Amino acid sequence: MVFYTMIVFPNCKINLGLHVVSKRPDGFHELETVFYPLPLTDALEVLSPGKLSFTSSGIDVPGEQTDNLCLKAWRLLKQDFPELPEVNIHLHKNIPIGAGLGGGSADAAFMLQLLNNRFQLEISKEQLISYAAALGSDCPFFIENKAVYATGRGEIMQPIALDLSAYSFVLVYPAVHINTGWAFGKITPGPPARSLQESIMQPLASWKNTISNDFEAAVFGTHPELITIKENLYTAGAIYASMSGSGSAFVGIFPKNEIGDLNFNPAYKVFVL
Repeated sequence: MVFYTMIVFPNCKINLGLHVVSKRPDGFHELETVFYPLPLTDALEVLSPGKLSFTSSGIDVPGEQTDNLCLKAWRLLKQDFPELPEVNIHLHKNIPIGAGLGGGSADAAFMLQLLNNRFQLEISKEQLISYAAALGSDCPFFIENKAVYATGRGEIMQPIALDLSAYSFVLVYPAVHINTGWAFGKITPGPPARSLQESIMQPLASWKNTISNDFEAAVFGTHPELITIKENLYTAGAIYASMSGSGSAFVGIFPKNEIGDLNFNPAYKVFVL
């Protein structure tokens, strides 16, 4: 019997600006944000043939293993492709969980693409995006995995010409888990003061005064110690710093290889990209 192993490296994303515009009749919220991919990755390995299973290493993945998004992605495709064989799945988790970095969504989206490629299911990109949307609001982004202006629940995406490869990034995760539902409950929806779609195309030096994350005020009110993370990023020379998603990770954007002293709590995880 010939065994096949495929390994992919799901990457994280950051939010550049995030506005909760309105509450929708379906109970979700209308959002406005910019998603941008960064090269902090998990490692996802699939072995076939095998008996359907899921194991993980690295950061502990909470919840029942049978509820993992990678398994849900396999089951979703199995409904429409009954010939899809069972596989052994192993996830090495490196992207912090509950951080606003989309790690779980990335794992699910990369799983869909891996199965499509390995078993030649010939699923179009548009259909992959539809499958991804069924798994989570952030999942469709990772099918394209390029900078987008996103609305709706985050699944309506418009590509934008945003290239930040000339900069360095610092991600700081303070090991504080922010419950997304709780965070939304602290927000009073409303239209943004400025158009994010226009602001994001202005020089990066202007973002500090024009691009914001609606969740910061709520999170800072409950976790005031997180304010110092943003302050320290600016002290270290960041051109722009913000919380990502509903938190609790923060991102600082710096001139390439010009990062000053990063004075953070030793318990925090800091990634320089």
